[in-house]
Amino acid sequence: MTKPIKVHLCPAGPNPWKVVLLLEELGVPYEINSFPFQEVKSKPYTDINPNGRVPAIEDRNTGITLWETGAIILYLIEQYDITHKLSYPDIKQRHLTNQYLFFQVSGQGPYFGQAGWFNVLHSEKVQSAIDRYNSELKRVLGVLDTVLEGKEWLVGDKITYADLSFATWNDRIDSLILCAPEDKFKGFLNVQAWHERMISRPSWATCMDKRAQLMDEQGLLPNGMPKGVSNMEEYEAKMKADAEASK
Repeated sequence: MTKPIKVHLCPAGPNPWKVVLLLEELGVPYEINSFPFQEVKSKPYTDINPNGRVPAIEDRNTGITLWETGAIILYLIEQYDITHKLSYPDIKQRHLTNQYLFFQVSGQGPYFGQAGWFNVLHSEKVQSAIDRYNSELKRVLGVLDTVLEGKEWLVGDKITYADLSFATWNDRIDSLILCAPEDKFKGFLNVQAWHERMISRPSWATCMDKRAQLMDEQGLLPNGMPKGVSNMEEYEAKMKADAEASK
């Protein structure tokens, strides 16, 4: 019997849920170790991931511990997608799928994250940075919209791990660039239809229900900030004060 894979995460960020979504789709047992953001840069978590980022996984079936979502996703597909539910066995489609996964981890994630930082979390409004990363976010959407023209999925005729890897960041575009929810895919109809196909899947609802529960347990707002905190500077001050008070 397969032992549950332990997924270490802070619930607010989008990256951990890429991994949980994949596990749900594959039907692989897992258990979540959810902890507050202020613990991500300290032991015992940094013994698992010295980079101090989430997620990380521990697979007791193989003795493998991994961090970095791209590496985790490729591992889970190789180890557990033996029927190729979310992947392809042939060399061409396999490498095309990896191409889009790497576009997600090197393009979408960093640019979308910086857009969220400068629009929402940074204590000072730096308009040049806001303009740059909002523009890059839309450029990435434009690339995806072009690729998806006349297609339902990025590669071949079925959903793959590459498609799923984009869902969690795309879902929060409105909170990253502070637009109306109905406008987050404005001008990118192919991306919108693709995203709606993914979030209509049962795996998505399960992940978002788990995220909402864990966020509520930690008293977090949808943007990841604690209630009553509006930017990262205030959050860091609060974490410092809480640490002092606990001594």
